[in-house]
Amino acid sequence: MTEQNEALSHESKGRIPYWVKAVIVFTLGWIALYATRTILNPIMDNIQVDFGLSNSQLGLIMSIFFLGYAGLNVPSGILGDKLGKKRVLVPGVILFGAFAIITGMMPTFFLFMATWIMVGVFQGFYYGPQYGLSSEAIPTKRITIGSAIINSGMAFGTSLGYYISTYTVNVWGMDWRTPFYIIGVIVILIGITMWIVIKDKPVTKEDREAAKGTDDKLKLGDLFKNKNLIMAYITIFSAIYGFFVILTWLPYYLEHARGITGGSVAFVSSLVPWAAIPGSILFSWIADKMGKRRPVLLVMLPLSILAIISIVAFDSMVVLYVALIGYGIFGKISTNPVLVAVVADNAPKNAYSTAFGVYNFIGMCGSILAPYITGFLTDVTGTLNAGFYFAAGLLVIGTIASMFINENNRPNVEQSEA
Repeated sequence: MTEQNEALSHESKGRIPYWVKAVIVFTLGWIALYATRTILNPIMDNIQVDFGLSNSQLGLIMSIFFLGYAGLNVPSGILGDKLGKKRVLVPGVILFGAFAIITGMMPTFFLFMATWIMVGVFQGFYYGPQYGLSSEAIPTKRITIGSAIINSGMAFGTSLGYYISTYTVNVWGMDWRTPFYIIGVIVILIGITMWIVIKDKPVTKEDREAAKGTDDKLKLGDLFKNKNLIMAYITIFSAIYGFFVILTWLPYYLEHARGITGGSVAFVSSLVPWAAIPGSILFSWIADKMGKRRPVLLVMLPLSILAIISIVAFDSMVVLYVALIGYGIFGKISTNPVLVAVVADNAPKNAYSTAFGVYNFIGMCGSILAPYITGFLTDVTGTLNAGFYFAAGLLVIGTIASMFINENNRPNVEQSEA
């Protein structure tokens, strides 16, 4: 009996269904990823002063990180499909936790960047295998809501990272390297938990033979022959670009443009991820209930554009708070599970991990560009506003792309309904 069949038999005995356990542990995984990323943002001033960096160099720290992360998304997805998703995912989690600790020890900017990019590389082992595993485990009728719950880990992780750095360094006066040590230990423990809980379908001889046949029949280029996948890729690129403008530069913006300091930076920055939790679950539930993704996207994306513009267009603090909450509700964290469902509806089932790896690679190219371009625009214009407006402009393109998603031609939905 396979591990997956055992999981099904456990469900019939009244035990916690395996897919619920998978959702919980994958949520912890996203907490680990985003907390590790966001410990950097509240201490950007400290790093800038310690290493003597310009705004462009400061933005380059996160751009280099996401270069490593995005570069491994497609290879890790392919490896997950061929070798077993758990075998790729879990070592990646443990290793990026270890490299987070090592990064905190680095004495020079060059060495800091060299180890920081390795954190990104091993985080790149996560996305494709994880969503491949979760898409296999979660029942079809719960795929969007299940993905939304997993996605909420991004919100918890973002907030956790902000608070760890803000309080240890800016409030309690510890060295700026301390958050790297704290989060590294937490991540390694989460990786060990995944190894215990996650069930990976064994790769059999038949699977390997099928994979060889698939290599001949299905190439990466074939994924771009599906219009719905192309539109999802364009949309996620624009959504992630805007999100990482906010994720990377919001604490810096709050301090330098709005005069918010100390623990208040973590609180105000956390309005986005906390608002995203109910927003993500609500809109995912609506998408599942409707059985449609495009109408939900066409409500969320224009409102997220309005929210990004409002963050910098008005001096009112009330408008700022409303805009941040609005972006949390309608922005990338909330739209991601709906777009994940679009991929799950259309991607070849024998290449789920690869399809999700490509999806996230294209999306995360936005994360590579956003920190540096925003820093560059800040150096050129003398204000962060231009970077936020540019992000809003890209989201307009993403909104147009989502309009071309064809809900009447979804292979996996048609098969499940047949």
